[in-house]
Amino acid sequence: MAKKAPRRTAERILEVTLELFNRFGEPNVSTTLISAELGISPGNLYYHYPAKDELINSLFDRYEQALNELLNASDGVRNVEDAWFFMHTLFELIWQYRFLYRDLNDLLSKNRRLETHFQWVLKNKARAVRALLDGMGRAGAMTMDSREVEATATSMVVLLTYWLSFEYVRNPRHALEPAHAQSALLRGAHHVLSLLAPYLEPGERSHLQSLAAAYSSPASLPD
Repeated sequence: MAKKAPRRTAERILEVTLELFNRFGEPNVSTTLISAELGISPGNLYYHYPAKDELINSLFDRYEQALNELLNASDGVRNVEDAWFFMHTLFELIWQYRFLYRDLNDLLSKNRRLETHFQWVLKNKARAVRALLDGMGRAGAMTMDSREVEATATSMVVLLTYWLSFEYVRNPRHALEPAHAQSALLRGAHHVLSLLAPYLEPGERSHLQSLAAAYSSPASLPD
């Protein structure tokens, strides 16, 4: 059987960097650690990515592209089932690039490009959430006064953006480890959609409760 061609070095660098950033936090990962983990020389790393910010920006570009593609799906949300799937998928993407959210304030303070682009991220999330609310309203799944849409959308975006930070503060040693991913994502999706509970039609509200009971388990605080 023929050997597979080795992956391009630049691609491998990004994959390993993402893994290390997610595991240890971006501020705690040096380019020396990245090159050592890859088994390449620092010079080889610098050839592809001359500065650590270029690694961060390249990973963010991938995240932003995937996010924008996903957010476009909000136009198709018509009921709680759709909304649950959409939010869970969104949280899965956020988890995949969780280092951005774990160290968000630190990253924004020292990276002008991220500072600018994350404002777009927030605006795009808000647009998508408003589209979700509009679609569910037009489909008869919920009833919300137009004056409440903006505040509700903002609250949902805040939860989406800072949920993993909340999980991390609750349990710094384990919350962002892969073994805890599923429970963290389910809790996040449930809490975001719980903001809609007062506006849902009875059948939809009951379905949200059923989904939460089926897929979520009560979170226990760390010892």
